[in-house]
Amino acid sequence: MATTTLPAKKKGVASSSIGLKMLMAGTGVIFILYVLLHMYGNLKALAGQEAFDTYAHHLRTFGEPMLPYGGLLWIVRIVLILALVGHVYAALKLIARNNAARPVRYQVKKNIGSTLASRTMRWGGLALFIFVIFHLIQFTIVKPNLYGDAASAEAIKESPYVMISAAFAMWWVLLIYVLALVALGMHLYHGVYSASQTMGLNNTATARARARAIGAVLAAVIVVGFLIPPVYIFIDSL
Repeated sequence: MATTTLPAKKKGVASSSIGLKMLMAGTGVIFILYVLLHMYGNLKALAGQEAFDTYAHHLRTFGEPMLPYGGLLWIVRIVLILALVGHVYAALKLIARNNAARPVRYQVKKNIGSTLASRTMRWGGLALFIFVIFHLIQFTIVKPNLYGDAASAEAIKESPYVMISAAFAMWWVLLIYVLALVALGMHLYHGVYSASQTMGLNNTATARARARAIGAVLAAVIVVGFLIPPVYIFIDSL
């Protein structure tokens, strides 16, 4: 009896491993640009309540009357949500493919020459995802008054500066942010290197060293920049 074998279905560029890596790199660039802008805004807290509250209010009125109140923030949120969905989707697909293609006996070989940041990339990403949910609940969605007499619920709702001051006066809130920023720094360090490799920029030893240096500097700037306001607020509250 004659039999026929159907040819394997070819994957499009978008669903290929290189396409998924490009998606991760592109969405990663969006996140880096956002955290840099977010860091700049957080540093406004060093200028005092009036400067920080004015900045926060300006974000909500930016583009009026062409944009509605808070329109810019919603545009940013939608872009970030889409980028997050794409980033997580690409990561999960690549993890599944890597696990299916790599035999268990090669696990030790895989870890030779790898960095701590690369080995903890998956768990660091999960930790950051959980932290983002906590961050949104704390400062955007619910804004709970969990800080005792540090500030009234009404003052927290009316003044972003009072809200963050009340939060970072608590040692456990500061600790959560320190741990999250350590995870963010490691994620950025390896992510920048991986993205440059995906884009074909790591063809030489010099290029690879440059990519690692850029990743390290960018991670250090963002981590330190985000740490300065909460540490300052905590020390000032003592």
